[in-house]
Amino acid sequence: MNDKGNILVVDDDAGMCETLCDIIEEEGYRAVSALSGEKAIGRVQEEPFDVVLMDVKMPGMDGVEAFKQIKRIRPEAAVIMMTGYTVPELIQEALQEGAYGVVYKPLDVEKVLTLIQDIRGGGLILVVDDDPHTCITFKDILEAKGYEVATALSGEEALEIARQGAHDVIFVDMKLPAINGLETYLAIRDIDPQAVAVMMTAYRQEMGGLVEEALSKDAYACLYKPFDVGEVIRLVREICRRKRASGV
Repeated sequence: MNDKGNILVVDDDAGMCETLCDIIEEEGYRAVSALSGEKAIGRVQEEPFDVVLMDVKMPGMDGVEAFKQIKRIRPEAAVIMMTGYTVPELIQEALQEGAYGVVYKPLDVEKVLTLIQDIRGGGLILVVDDDPHTCITFKDILEAKGYEVATALSGEEALEIARQGAHDVIFVDMKLPAINGLETYLAIRDIDPQAVAVMMTAYRQEMGGLVEEALSKDAYACLYKPFDVGEVIRLVREICRRKRASGV
């Protein structure tokens, strides 16, 4: 099995599935297909997929309903909708539910491959937490998705790393020795005004005031421990996608 990533292609057109799978596999990914929304759901119940290419209009369960169910089973999966029809209501619904993007048939294969490559990472992540286990966990999860991850066990160490170059996403624990997470975030933002930070804490009540202050000063979100891995991956992808779209 290739470690570049697992891709699921869902389309009731068997020829389309076969062609797209062949192209994707030539790029070094593992690709499998499902000919209906119901079969796609069965596939994702059996194994995780990094990316799902989902046709919108299919007999039986349509692609949007299949997408919703897949996101409940595998919230970390990135789903790209495919359509050859003008179905603005379904497309809008899918995007509002968190679909990664939409491609139109006849497919621009290069665009599809670029979207897959974008989803598979390429971003720089900094994780700041005085718990080595948390740092290792984040590093393992995100590097497996194609991101480059640096870790720091204190605010001071994080500042030294930040001075060496910008990161796409910075995860900062609120409770750190010496300087706390809020102070660390604000100091990093002084170094890199474009820094996007996600605050983290296991102390929802104790750290509530600091979390609110961080969010009021443009921290992107707060994650509460224990983490939902799918939410971590979703946040990273969302932030990196927004940065690319804005040209930052």
